[in-house]
Amino acid sequence: MTMRKAIVGAQIFDGTFWHDDAALLIEAGKIISIEPASGVPDSIEIVEAGNGSLLVPGFIDLQVNGGGGVLLNEEPTVEGITQICAAHAKFGTTALLPTLITDTPEITAATVEAGKRAAEAHVPGFLGLHLEGPHLSVARKGAHDPKLIRPMEESDIELILSCRGRMDVLLTTIAPENVTPEQVSRLAEAGFIVSLGHTEASYATAATYAAAGARTATHLFNAMSQLGNREPGLVGAALDLGSLYAGLISDGIHVHPAAMAAAIRAKQGPGKIFIVTDAMSPIGTDMTSFTLNGREILRRDGRLTLADGTLAGADIDMVASVRFAHERLGLPLDDVLRMASAHPAEAARVDDRKGALKAGFDADFVLLTTDLQMKSTWIGGNRVFQA
Repeated sequence: MTMRKAIVGAQIFDGTFWHDDAALLIEAGKIISIEPASGVPDSIEIVEAGNGSLLVPGFIDLQVNGGGGVLLNEEPTVEGITQICAAHAKFGTTALLPTLITDTPEITAATVEAGKRAAEAHVPGFLGLHLEGPHLSVARKGAHDPKLIRPMEESDIELILSCRGRMDVLLTTIAPENVTPEQVSRLAEAGFIVSLGHTEASYATAATYAAAGARTATHLFNAMSQLGNREPGLVGAALDLGSLYAGLISDGIHVHPAAMAAAIRAKQGPGKIFIVTDAMSPIGTDMTSFTLNGREILRRDGRLTLADGTLAGADIDMVASVRFAHERLGLPLDDVLRMASAHPAEAARVDDRKGALKAGFDADFVLLTTDLQMKSTWIGGNRVFQA
C-alpha cells in the first residue's frame, strides 16, 4: 500500500493559478489534488517544503544531447540515457528527450534500441528520443558532420515506425531538402513528432511541410532560413503558422534577447514557443572539452564551439534557462514556467498527464527558492534530487 503524501509550506503554481497556504497531495506517483494546508488529515505523511519555497510543474526538455559527462552519440545505451536524465534532474528537468545528433545508421539504430529498453525500464525522466538528423541541409548543418547528412530512406522510416508503442515520444528533426512531404505525412500519421530544422526552406515550403504534418521547429532562429522582408523563411513560418510549435534556446548566446522577446510576442497560436536547453555532456560537470563525431568541442565562457567558432549545442540547464527568460527578458514568471512545462508537454502531446499539477497527472514537480534556485526535484512522486 502506497502512502499518500502532502507537500506543504510552498506557494504552489498549478500551471494556471498560484495557491497560497495549500498542500499538494500525491499518491502512487500521481497528483491527487491541491487542498488547503489546514485541512490535511493527520494520517497523511507531511513533507515540509520550507518557507519561501515555490512548487511548480516539472520542466520538460525536448532537446538534450547530453549531461553528467555523457553525450548520447558517444554512449547510445540505457546506462547513457539514465545518466543524462539523472544529470538534468538536478536542474529541475523531470521529463526529457535524449537527443542524437546526426550520426551513422549503426549509432542511430543503437540509440533507438536503447530508447526502447529505457522505456521498458521506466528510467526516471525518460520521455522518449529526439533524432536530430541525419536528414538535414548541409547548407545549414551547424555542428552536424556534413559527411553523415543524407536523404531519408525507407529503412529510416521503418526504424522510426518500430518505436510505435515502445516509448511515449519520438521526435525527429528533418529538413525539406532531404525529406519529402509524403514521408513527413507517414511519420505524423503514425503519431511521431516531425520538426523542421537545419534547413534553408522558404516560408512556402515550410507551410507545405506543416500541412503535411510537421508539428515543431527546432531551436528557433538557429540553423534555419531567417525572417526577411520578402522571404519570411522558416523563422517567419514558425511564428506565423499557428500549427507549429517552436523550441527556443534561452541562454542569450544562441539568440539575442531582443529577438527572443520579439518572437515570443509575435508567435501565433495555438502553437507556442517552448524552452529547450540543447545541452551537451558538460552539464553538471567541470569538463572543458568533449568529442562529437571525432571533433573536439570547446567549453569557454558559457559557449560550446568547434575550433572554428561554430556553436555546438548549449552550456545551460533548464532552471538557468527559466531564470534568464524571467530576469533578462522581463517575462512574467507564470509565462516562463509554462514555456518550460505546459508548452513542451503540448508540443509533445503528453499534456494529458504532464506539464501541470492536476488531479491524475504524473507527480512531477520542482521546489525552487523565490529567486529561482533549486531545492528539490520529484519524478513520479519520488524525490530524485535534493539541493
